[in-house]
Amino acid sequence: MPAMNALQEDMATKFLIKYKTDFFFAIYSPFFVSLAAGNLDSQSFLHSISQEVHFLSAFAQAYKLAEECAGDDEDKSSIRKLRKRVNTKLKDYDALVREWGFELPAGSTPLAATAKYTEFLLATASGKVEGEKVPSKIATPFERIKLAAYTLGAMAPCMRLTATICKEIHRFLDSNHIYRKWVGYYCSENFEESTTQIEELLGQLSISLTGEELEVLEKLYLQALKHEVEFFCSQPIVQRTIVPVSRMQSPSDLHLTLFCDFDMTCTAVDSSSILAEIAIITAPKVDSSESGTQLTRMSSVDLRHTWGVISAQYVEEHDQCIESIIPSEKVESFSYEDLSKALAQLADFEKKANSRVVQSGVLKGLNLADIERAGQQLVFQDGCKEFFRKIAGDENIKTDMHIVSYCWSGDLIRSAFSPAEFDSLKVHSNELAYEGSISTGEMVRTVECPTEKVQVFSDIVENHNTEKQQLSVYIGGSVGDLLCLLKADIGIVIGSSPSLRRLGDHFGISFVPLFSGAVRKQKEVIEGGCPTWNRKPGTLYTVSSWAEIRAFILGC
Repeated sequence: MPAMNALQEDMATKFLIKYKTDFFFAIYSPFFVSLAAGNLDSQSFLHSISQEVHFLSAFAQAYKLAEECAGDDEDKSSIRKLRKRVNTKLKDYDALVREWGFELPAGSTPLAATAKYTEFLLATASGKVEGEKVPSKIATPFERIKLAAYTLGAMAPCMRLTATICKEIHRFLDSNHIYRKWVGYYCSENFEESTTQIEELLGQLSISLTGEELEVLEKLYLQALKHEVEFFCSQPIVQRTIVPVSRMQSPSDLHLTLFCDFDMTCTAVDSSSILAEIAIITAPKVDSSESGTQLTRMSSVDLRHTWGVISAQYVEEHDQCIESIIPSEKVESFSYEDLSKALAQLADFEKKANSRVVQSGVLKGLNLADIERAGQQLVFQDGCKEFFRKIAGDENIKTDMHIVSYCWSGDLIRSAFSPAEFDSLKVHSNELAYEGSISTGEMVRTVECPTEKVQVFSDIVENHNTEKQQLSVYIGGSVGDLLCLLKADIGIVIGSSPSLRRLGDHFGISFVPLFSGAVRKQKEVIEGGCPTWNRKPGTLYTVSSWAEIRAFILGC
C-alpha cells in the first residue's frame, strides 16, 4: 500500500486520539489490574481468553465481507492477508493457548458482552448500520467502499485497545509471571503490524467518504470501543480487587470522602482572573449597590492596569517564596512535619496577597448575578464535571464530596456546580462580602493557605462516623494542596505545577503513576485478605486526566 498523505493519516488516527481516554476504563478493570499484578485467578483468565474464539470467528467473517467490498486490488490484498492471519490463529488457537501455558475449557458460551460486540460487528459488515438506510443491494463502488470502511472502523479500536494495554502492563511482568506469554503475544511486532495495517486501511478507505458518512464512521468506532471496554470490565473475577475504589468493599461497609481543589484542578482557567474580568467589564455599568449605598469604583482602564500589577506581583513573589522554603539539599527521608513547617511560611505571603486585592478595590461593585452567571459558564477540565455528576448520581456509593479552595468567591464555585445536580457537594472557600447583591470589595477569608486547607480536611475526616471503613481521596495539583494530598488515604495529583513537583522532590515525596500504584496494591492483596489503600508516607499518585480518576474510583 502506498504511503498515506497527511490528510489520510489524520483520518486514520484522529478517532484514536479523540477517544483514547476510554482506554482507562479497560486498563483499570479488575481483570487487567489483577493480571498485571500476577494474581488473576487462572480460571478467570481461561474464561476470558476462551471468548477470543468468538471474536476471531466474527473478525474472519467481517474481513471476508470487507474484502468483497474494497474497490482497490491492493486494499483487497491487504484485507485478505489480515483475514488469513485471523483464520490461522483461529485454527491453531488451542495450540497457541498451550504455548502460553494453559489448556482451554472444552467449550465456551459467548458472554453477553462478547455477543453484543460480535453481533454489532457482523451487522455493520452486512450493511445494517444504525442511522443509514439498508439498500436492497449495494450497487455502486462508492457504497461498497463505504461499507468496507465502516467494517474496519468497527474492528480497529478493539485491536488497538488490546495492543496498547498489553504494552502498558508488560513492564510489570517478570520472567516468571504466569501470563507473560499471553501479554507478550499482544505486544509482539506481528500483532502491532496487523493493528497498524488495519488503521492504515481505515484511513485509505475513508478518503472518499462525505462529512456525514465520516460522522457515521466515528460513531461506529466509538461504539466498537465501548463494546470492547465493556467486555473487559464485565469479566467475572473471583478474587478481591483494589479497583474500582468505590466497590472494593460492599457499599454498606465503605464510606468514601472525596476532596478536590477547584482552580486549575476542576477548571480550565483561574477563578481570580474570572472575577477580575467581571469587575473590568461591568465597571462602566455599575456605580451603586441595590441598597443605594454609593460604591466608588475605578474605571475599567484603571481596573485592568491595577489587576495586571497585582497579578504580576503575585507570580513573582510566589516564586520567590517557594525558592526560600526549598532546602539547599534534598532531604534523605520524607517528613510531614518538616514540610508542614516549611509551607507555613506561605501563609503570610498568601494572606498579604489577598490583603492587597481587598485594599486595591478591584472586587468592589461586583454583582452577585454576574458572578453566578460566570460560574454557570465556567469551562471545566475535560471529564471533571462528568466524574462528579456520575458519583453524585450513584445511590450505591456512600460519598461525601467537598471542594476546598483558595477561591475568593464560594458563590462562583456553587454556581459552577448546579445545586440541582450536586446538592450533596459542599464548598469550603473564601467569600465576598455584599451590601444587598453588590460586593463591598471585602472578603471573608477562611481558606487562604496550605495549613488552613489541611485544617478543613482534618476537621471533616475527624467528624465522620467511625462505624464504617473510612476512605479519603484528595485531588489537587498545586503547592497549596500538598498537605491535604499527603494526609488523605489516596492523594491524586492532576495537572501538577512545576512548583509542586520541585518542592515535592526536595522534601522526599514520591510521585507514582496511579496505575503503577494500583498494580502494587493489588500484589499486596493476599488470598482472603481485605483490600486496603494504606500507603507509604510521602507517596502521591499522578494521573493524566479526569477520565483516569473516574475509571480508578468508579470503574466502567
